[in-house]
Amino acid sequence: RQKLLDSLLRHLSDSARPLHGLVLLQGGEEQTRYCTDHIELFRQESYFAYLFGVREPGLYGAIDIATGKSILFAPRLPADYAVWMGEIKPLPYFQERYMVSMVYYTDEIVQVLVDQYKGFGKPLLFLLHGLNTDSNNFSKPAEFEGIEKFETDLTTLHPILTECRVFKSDLELALIQFANDISSEAHVEVMRKTKAGVKEYQLESMFLHHTYMYGGCRHCSYTCICATGENSAVLHYGHAAAPNDKILEDGDMALLDMGAEYSFYGSDITCSFPVNGKFTSDQSLIYNAVLDAHNVVITTMKPGVSWVDMHRLAEKIILESLIKGNILVGNIDDMMVERLGAMFMPHGLGHFLGIDTHDPGGYPKGVERPKEPGLKSLRTARQLQEGMWSLDAISSMHCWFRLWKMQTLQSSSIVK
Repeated sequence: RQKLLDSLLRHLSDSARPLHGLVLLQGGEEQTRYCTDHIELFRQESYFAYLFGVREPGLYGAIDIATGKSILFAPRLPADYAVWMGEIKPLPYFQERYMVSMVYYTDEIVQVLVDQYKGFGKPLLFLLHGLNTDSNNFSKPAEFEGIEKFETDLTTLHPILTECRVFKSDLELALIQFANDISSEAHVEVMRKTKAGVKEYQLESMFLHHTYMYGGCRHCSYTCICATGENSAVLHYGHAAAPNDKILEDGDMALLDMGAEYSFYGSDITCSFPVNGKFTSDQSLIYNAVLDAHNVVITTMKPGVSWVDMHRLAEKIILESLIKGNILVGNIDDMMVERLGAMFMPHGLGHFLGIDTHDPGGYPKGVERPKEPGLKSLRTARQLQEGMWSLDAISSMHCWFRLWKMQTLQSSSIVK
């Protein structure tokens, strides 16, 4: 919260605007399954989780720019909530747990915010509204009965708060580290138990069990991808229409892309290995092409380099490996110009990682998305800066090598 406050005050001062107003965010609401009374497992809205760390649904949070005081507004629950859902927490519980200055009920928002505001005229609310450049969805600004009594600013907060999320604190890094550690343990456990004849979803269940049993991770960062054989060539396999249900066969490659979430912060880990434990020569060639690209990018990354250049570097290393392995024939520079690498890596090299698997901030104002094949899928085109975390490097850089695609390139002078 202090990080946001400092950034917002600096922006207002540079813009010669008054240093008063209230940041107001609305937390997430529980959702039922369509028209039923089944309540889906709740997960907090990410910006609200970032600022307030609240795990319960139905709250609002405010920060007074002039004083720095933080306020939570909790729903006033009916008495029978205790029968069905458990103890009704008193307001001091929220104040102590989430370390805020004050706590009130949501039906007191208007009066409290009016009383808190020290400026002139209508109280000014900075609301969250802006584009997520990964999903192309907009964040939802807070709504409540009586909002017409306030002036609202829908443009200032989102880019500033998003930029705060790009640069991680040591405590954030510790949470990300834990989520990745327990996920790594789970991947190793799954690899040990993988064999021909089991179902892909059994690998998923082993991962989910390990991360929950030994890490307390109730949520995953994203839908688990347990792809074997031809399924490994599907970028986001594992969804409801392709539900990790193939039987593993001897000779298959397994591509497992799974990451646990701990205390809102995520992980993103991809492992590729042969189901029977032995690489064929072709499998080994592709595996090592990706591994070499991974190692070179990790070694080259540093503050000041362009992430677009890192993507191009990864492509070049992979193409060079494919030439060396007699999969491709031709001039590497011509291949780079023709964007041949996009045939094998149509996705972007990596992404920011944090409270969301694809954490926001990849394309702030002034950063243009590339238009070329492959590069247009990059989730950021920024220059790297110290404190950015985590560009998922090539741990999730699947090299989608599909021989059948080569048939479409036979006429090219750079591919044989």
